[in-house]
Amino acid sequence: MSAYVNKDKESALHARMESLGITEKDIQEKFIRSGGHGGQHVNKTSTCVYLKHIPTGIEVKCQKERSQNLNRFLARRILTDKIESLISGRKSEEQTRIEKIRRQKRKRSKRAKEKMLKLKKEHSQKKEARTWRPRPEETGE
Repeated sequence: MSAYVNKDKESALHARMESLGITEKDIQEKFIRSGGHGGQHVNKTSTCVYLKHIPTGIEVKCQKERSQNLNRFLARRILTDKIESLISGRKSEEQTRIEKIRRQKRKRSKRAKEKMLKLKKEHSQKKEARTWRPRPEETGE
């Protein structure tokens, strides 16, 4: 593919694609103008790579690097990962990460919220009991 990609990594990717039955003729490739980081070079050249695997309909867009060739390699690797997770039926690391964030952000149940507030109140009462206050006989009352 390019001088930017290690030959071993490139051949390993092609071997993985072959083992999954992904051929280059099944992949539709387009180059789009990138935006964002990378400065003038990125704005003048079409470094963003768009891939579509026609049999599965999976689409991938990659503009991580300033080099088009490196983005082509990375996009193929992402596409291969997605197809592999589709075939094997297991959840990808990305999906599990997204689900974890979703669980963390979801609203607490009423019971869990009440329990949490009860524990907070108990904790504040403990802290309140630790604070020093002068006795009435010490203040002269």
